[in-house]
Amino acid sequence: MRIESVSVQVLETPVSLEYTAAGNDVSSNWHVLARLRTDDGIEGIGWVVANRGGLVRAMASAAAELGDLLVGLNVLDHEAACQRMSRASSWVGPGGMATMAMSALDIAQWDAAGKTLGVPLFRLLGAASDRVPAYASDGLWYSMPIEDLQNSARAHVDAGYDKIKLRLGAGGSPGAEADRVRAVRDAVGPDVGIMVDGTESWDEAQASATGRALQEAGIIWLEDPVDHQRIDGLARLATSLDVTVAAGERLYGLDPFRRTLESRAVDVAIIDVARAGGITPWMKIAALAESHGVPVAGHVVPEVHTHLLAAIPNSSLVEFMPRSEPIFTTRLTLENGCLLAPTGPGLGVELDEGACLRYLVQ
Repeated sequence: MRIESVSVQVLETPVSLEYTAAGNDVSSNWHVLARLRTDDGIEGIGWVVANRGGLVRAMASAAAELGDLLVGLNVLDHEAACQRMSRASSWVGPGGMATMAMSALDIAQWDAAGKTLGVPLFRLLGAASDRVPAYASDGLWYSMPIEDLQNSARAHVDAGYDKIKLRLGAGGSPGAEADRVRAVRDAVGPDVGIMVDGTESWDEAQASATGRALQEAGIIWLEDPVDHQRIDGLARLATSLDVTVAAGERLYGLDPFRRTLESRAVDVAIIDVARAGGITPWMKIAALAESHGVPVAGHVVPEVHTHLLAAIPNSSLVEFMPRSEPIFTTRLTLENGCLLAPTGPGLGVELDEGACLRYLVQ
């Protein structure tokens, strides 16, 4: 049960045709993939994914160096592993590339732990449920023409999703942004929940005006309306708007969430497992949110977040964004608008080794 070796790879995978057709300037997704092996022959995998290639190799080098510190530890000693990595990277933290490098390793250790014990991760973490309400957010970009946006939204609904999330904030007026929502409503009908991600595009005044216009257009969720550092402004929006205000995906570690929650700045806390520092700190942030009566959502990486959200009592929604599907042979299952937590040991996902070799960055 002891960690015998850690290796790290960089993979460059293609993005969906819908993404490139929408005029986006991203042609690849980049994965830092950690493989952790135990002396029992168990391999755990963990990864972080980005849609830009900048500093990815540096992050992989950081993960490899930090991974050396884990060799010899019991695979179940998650806190000891986090402490070793945190101490080694404290001079460049908290936050940033070192935290994301730690995340890939922490996820891999939890995957190996679940495989060692023969239980799926969501059960190892507590199993409040075995499924999580989901929404689809791929192919709903602000750069898309209205007809393409409508077609993409319909495709998600046809696939079984009853909630979808649009990106807004490309410079349109409040009325123009609301018109995009209404066009999607025309395409999907009255029973689909329409969510909006403002991508931190607006100042507080514009976010307030746009938020009110979007409320009238019938959205159920407004995400990242202002910069994540503007906690006071975010809190005023959460108080003044009737729609759910969600944020947090850009926060690193526990303390920024503490300040955000104490300021009552969010109705839903979005935790990104990569920026949190991995599963170990993610669970602490979720518990902190629970103590404030705030539900939690995950940011992308549904293969991991479905487990985490199924494990906690204050889960909200899991985001289906299939950035990593090209490197897996397994697929998540959608049932009645929920993603089911995989029941295999650990994360319950299997790498496509041929694809990993094909997409490997030398």
